[in-house]
Amino acid sequence: MTTLSPEAAEATDRWALRRVRHEIRRRVLTVAAVERLSPGMLRLAFASPDLHDFVSAGFDDHIKLFFPVEGGEPVMRDYTPRSFDTAAATLVIDFAVHEAGPATAWALSAKVGDTLNIGGPRGSVLLPEALPWLVLIGDETALPAIGRRLEEAGADETITTLGLVDAADDALAVETKAAWTPHWLVRDGGDDAETLIAALDAVLPADKEGFVWLAAEARVAKALRAHLVEVRGLSPKQIKAAGYWVRGAEGVHERIE
Repeated sequence: MTTLSPEAAEATDRWALRRVRHEIRRRVLTVAAVERLSPGMLRLAFASPDLHDFVSAGFDDHIKLFFPVEGGEPVMRDYTPRSFDTAAATLVIDFAVHEAGPATAWALSAKVGDTLNIGGPRGSVLLPEALPWLVLIGDETALPAIGRRLEEAGADETITTLGLVDAADDALAVETKAAWTPHWLVRDGGDDAETLIAALDAVLPADKEGFVWLAAEARVAKALRAHLVEVRGLSPKQIKAAGYWVRGAEGVHERIE
């Protein structure tokens, strides 16, 4: 009987996620531009010579941002590199600003010339390639990753997105080569998980041959993943889910199994 090595076994699994490790580096960035994309999203562009060898292979990578706290240790938060250009030594980060906290407070008061320390990313987790379809689901905290994935998509990809926002004005415009079908869901006071599940059931392809990526508040992400597996019959391997935040707890990022 032949036993496959972990590497060979992964290579034969069509849903396998590929993991790439990166050298962890700390960098000092300078704010180069500030742009309000929508009532709930703020974009900061950074520049620094330290970015000449910045690496981010995955659209949902996370870097550590170290926000200064007067009289105390810096506060760390995870953010997605929205885009970067090593030749120009620039990095763009989008901040969801619907909830108060040290990260949001810093971003709202940031001005050109301010500096910020970052670290990472530690690694990247790459989705399977050549997917018949891809569904991306998330609230405001996931929009930077979703936007980046759409902008990086090829013309041969079919992508559907479900974005949950506070108001219609929070829907973001994204340029993509993919065949993209966006669905923007505006909160109406109901349960976020129920709202997303109802919309998901209306758009999820029946052939079960694609992949679902989702990120939201941890309880919501868990409910969505459970629905996809227990009700819609997807394999857990066809889903990558994360809790980008936890209600009542600051700075918590939870991987959903």
